[in-house]
Amino acid sequence: MTAFTWEGIQSRVIFGARSIEQIPTELERLRARRVMLVSTPGRTALADRAGGIAGNLVVARFDRAVVHVPEDVAAAARSAATTASADCVLAIGGGSAIGVAKAVALTSGLPIVAVPTTYSGSEMTPVWGVTSHGIKQTGRDARVQPRVVVYDPLLTMDLPANVAAMSGMNAMAHCVEALYAPDCNPLTSLAAAEGIRVLGDALPGVARSPAELAPRENALMGAWFAGTALGAVQMGLHHKLCHTLGGSLDLPHAETHAVMLPYTAAFNRDAAARAMRIAANSLRADDAPAALMTLASRVGAPRSLQEIGMREGDIDLTADLAFERKYPNPRPVTRADLRALLAAAFMGDKSYVVAAPSTAGSG
Repeated sequence: MTAFTWEGIQSRVIFGARSIEQIPTELERLRARRVMLVSTPGRTALADRAGGIAGNLVVARFDRAVVHVPEDVAAAARSAATTASADCVLAIGGGSAIGVAKAVALTSGLPIVAVPTTYSGSEMTPVWGVTSHGIKQTGRDARVQPRVVVYDPLLTMDLPANVAAMSGMNAMAHCVEALYAPDCNPLTSLAAAEGIRVLGDALPGVARSPAELAPRENALMGAWFAGTALGAVQMGLHHKLCHTLGGSLDLPHAETHAVMLPYTAAFNRDAAARAMRIAANSLRADDAPAALMTLASRVGAPRSLQEIGMREGDIDLTADLAFERKYPNPRPVTRADLRALLAAAFMGDKSYVVAAPSTAGSG
């Protein structure tokens, strides 16, 4: 007998080419009068464009957003919002800009209008993260859920193909983990399965034909599915490991997800058998972890943690840190399990994915 609990947290979603032009209308709906615009240093031109569209409503700009949201950056953004008496945060860019906006909203309750230009999916979740002293702390809070999300696929066209592909693998990870979350439900599972299908079809096209709009539009749609699914459920082993690797070792966020996903999926293959069958069907494959590894290779993802900057001596440190943190996962996790998984991902050991350790669990 099926049983589940659903607590929907909704964002208003505007999807379509040139939808960035609707920012003033959306700010008016929120009755925003003093907006702080958040971006990364590398997105100045895009921030200038968004600021021009929003006009006199923008009273402050914060362009110091960086990956993993270091505590000092979060503090500086909060201070800037207070000094400007901001009543809304407009975040434009990838997960870094949206993450900083969430850090502001977490302590102030200011509404967020998010304009994502990557496929991170953060814009659709109530999940926040701030890194302090090498440890990335994450949590869930309804205050950080963007009130409005503007998806304009044209804004993704200048995203380098390799960056776009890695971002899409990050979104894929959201979908896979949402399928085996302990609080998954029929709606999140449908969104996750469709997200895997759409992303699996779109990402090779993005990598192969970066100037074509259709694959990028579909990938952005997949990111919406992914964020919607993950935003309503708990994160497990995959995300906790990636947060540890990113926060403690400063590994690049999307690339870390791309490397780790086949390995964490393989670890949970037997314990989350139903979820893996759904993922495999969406990928038109017999085995989800192997298909995810093949997809990662097709889009040019790094093959190992070593390739993206991890040192062999970091394996034990990461295993220790990850084992200290409690999180739901379909398969019980021991410290030895974590070390073996990380060691395989460090080396890019395909045999771990092809013939993952079995468990007695079932899903």
